[in-house]
Amino acid sequence: MAEGDVQMEKKLGLVNGCGIIIGNIIGSGIFISPTGVVKNCGSVGMSLIFWTACGLYSILGALCYAELGTTIKASGGEYAYIHQAFGPLLAFVQMWVTMLVIRPAAQAIVATIFAQYLIFPVLGECSSQMAVNCLAIACILIITFINCTSVRVSTLINDIFMVAKVLSLILIIVTGGYYMIFKGETQNYNDPFKGTITDPFDLSMAFYSGMFAYAGWNYLNFMTDEIINPNRNLPLAIVISLPLVTVIYVLANVAYFAAMSTDELLNSKAVGIGFADEFLGPVSWIMPILVACSTFSAVNGSILTGSRLTYVGAKYRQLPQFLAMVNLDMLTPIPSVILTGVISV
Repeated sequence: MAEGDVQMEKKLGLVNGCGIIIGNIIGSGIFISPTGVVKNCGSVGMSLIFWTACGLYSILGALCYAELGTTIKASGGEYAYIHQAFGPLLAFVQMWVTMLVIRPAAQAIVATIFAQYLIFPVLGECSSQMAVNCLAIACILIITFINCTSVRVSTLINDIFMVAKVLSLILIIVTGGYYMIFKGETQNYNDPFKGTITDPFDLSMAFYSGMFAYAGWNYLNFMTDEIINPNRNLPLAIVISLPLVTVIYVLANVAYFAAMSTDELLNSKAVGIGFADEFLGPVSWIMPILVACSTFSAVNGSILTGSRLTYVGAKYRQLPQFLAMVNLDMLTPIPSVILTGVISV
């Protein structure tokens, strides 16, 4: 098959674009990162300021990518932009670091968190690390298979789980708001800046923890060639998704502090579970399931977009040419998807 005979089909609309962005951002971070933020900020008030600052910083970065994506209409994200601006050498280095280290590590970590939360309601603290690892590998293999067979099914998973993620965080926000307004659970806000840490190193670590939860805002740019009318839908998806995630994240943390003091939050391995145990009572088991759904979707979105980096790298002749092959029937870059999944495993 000659190069250029088969191209990726333009299937992604505005809703799919929002699903990819929100689906990749809302993973495990919002359920884990609050501990890191408050540990290095020291107070409720400073933690909320940092969550807001991380959101605004991510919005600025995403807006830059919106401009890049409508100016340089090529899949591959920053790899394509560096290739055009600085040449193939720097693009090659960036691609290899992302392909071999950054993406696989992130996918493996989130898949492991998925396995932990899915096993927890069944086995509790008795679950073994072997069972967790096997389930994480199964998660990656299933998602790899899905992405090999259909882009539409993969994006549908993102769209459905995007709704589930947002609803799970809205459940936290509404529950926390109810207890704050009607039950008077506001004691943690009586002196919101008590214990604030001012050490620059600690504050930078707090910012890093917050940014981990916002990671993924650039992933839609890896699929620019597959977006219907990218001049409209790419920037619009970014403008809708990032402010929405920022507002949800800040309000979720407001709700967390209604349930837990800073000391309780610091001692919690998973803030979402601690919140559910405190306020949801007999239905607290639903929270691990919602977190598992959230992380499963995040792995799916990461493999979906990460495989496009390998695909574009092969098209630019910086990877073996077979990785640029697209299946004639399913119009998916099967070799690139398989390689992305295998490296993650």
